[in-house]
Amino acid sequence: MPKANETLLEIDLNALDNNYQYITSKIKPGTKFMAVVKAYGYGSDSVIIAKELIDLGVDYFAVAYPSEGEALRGASIEAPILVLHPLPINFELIVNRCLEPSIYSLRMLEEFIAFTEATGNQENRLENYPIHLKFNTGLNRLGFAENDISKISEMLAKTKSVKVKSAFSHLAASEDINEKKFTLKQIETFQRLSEELILKLGYKPLLHCTNTSGIINYPEAHFDMVRSGIGLYGFGNDKEENKHLKPVGTLKTELSQIHTVKTGESVGYNRGFIAKKLTRSATLPIGYADGIPRSFGKSTGWVTINGEKAFILGDICMDMMMVDVTGINCEEGDEAIVFGSSVTAEELAAAINSISYELITGISQRVKRVVCRK
Repeated sequence: MPKANETLLEIDLNALDNNYQYITSKIKPGTKFMAVVKAYGYGSDSVIIAKELIDLGVDYFAVAYPSEGEALRGASIEAPILVLHPLPINFELIVNRCLEPSIYSLRMLEEFIAFTEATGNQENRLENYPIHLKFNTGLNRLGFAENDISKISEMLAKTKSVKVKSAFSHLAASEDINEKKFTLKQIETFQRLSEELILKLGYKPLLHCTNTSGIINYPEAHFDMVRSGIGLYGFGNDKEENKHLKPVGTLKTELSQIHTVKTGESVGYNRGFIAKKLTRSATLPIGYADGIPRSFGKSTGWVTINGEKAFILGDICMDMMMVDVTGINCEEGDEAIVFGSSVTAEELAAAINSISYELITGISQRVKRVVCRK
C-alpha cells in the first residue's frame, strides 16, 4: 500500500483469509463456522468482512443488535444471521429482515412467540421461525437457567410459530489456563442441559459454545458449530497463537506539521507537556474522536514513524495529537502507524491496561476504511 496521506484504517483481506484458514484448521470437517461481525466487524467494516467470509465458506454470522444484521441484509448478504442481544422493540425488524434472535429468558420467549403468532394473516401465519436458546453456564450475563428447560419445552410444544435452530452458551475464561477447571465445568453443564433439552424437544438443534480461545483450547467442546470473533481479526488471546494470526486492521495517519519546542515551552491543552529540553513535536490528524483514548496521553502511548517509537506529548485532543519526534529522521507528510502488524493493538492496549478488543472496536466511523491485500 502507498503511504497514508490522511487518517485511515487499512483492512487487509489476505490477513482475514489467513486467520480463517488457521482457525478452521482446528475444527473437524462438517463442523459449522459462525463468524462474529458485530461492532462494525470489530471496528473494521462488517459488510466487507462478511462478503469475504462468504467467499471463504462461512456458514453463519453473529451480530449483537438487529440494526447490525439489517446492515448486512442491506448489502445483499443472505447467510443466516444470529442476533445475540435482541429486544422486544426490535422483533418486527428481526422478522422483516429474516434475522434469528437469541432468546435468553422466559419473558423473551413468551413475547417472541406472541409476536410471531400475531404476525401475518390466518392463511399465512409464521411457522417454525428459527430461534436460538442461550443458556447461562457461568458467565452470568444472559441466558436461561438449567431449571428453565421444562418450562421452555412446555411453551414450545404449544406453538408452531417458532423452532429451535440452536442451543448455545458462552465460555467465560477459555483463554485462561488457570481457569481450566471452571471452563470444563461450563462445558459439562452445557452438555448436560443440551441432552435434557433435546429429550424434551424431541429433535436436536445445533449446539455451540466455543469462542476463539475455546476453539483452540477445548476441541472436545466444538459440538456442531464454533463461533469466532477476535481470532478472525488477528488476535488469539495467547502470544503463541498470535504467531499464527495476522491483524486485519492497520490504523495509520500522516505528520501534518513539525514544531520545534524550546525548553520551558508547552504543548497542547492545559500545557500537558512542558519541554525540559529542545524538542521536536509532530502533530497528527487523529484524536480521541477517532478512537484514541486520552489515557494514552503524556507519553503512555506512542505511534511508529519510520520504524521508531514516537511517544505522545501532553493530552490527546479531539481531532489531533502531538508526538515526540526528537531524534527521529522524519518530515511533514511522513506516515505514522498507530497499530497494525509491527506494533499490534494488543501491545498498545496493554500500555493502558486494556485489551485489543477495546482499541480496535473504538475506531470512529469517520476514519476512512481502505481495503487491501498485503
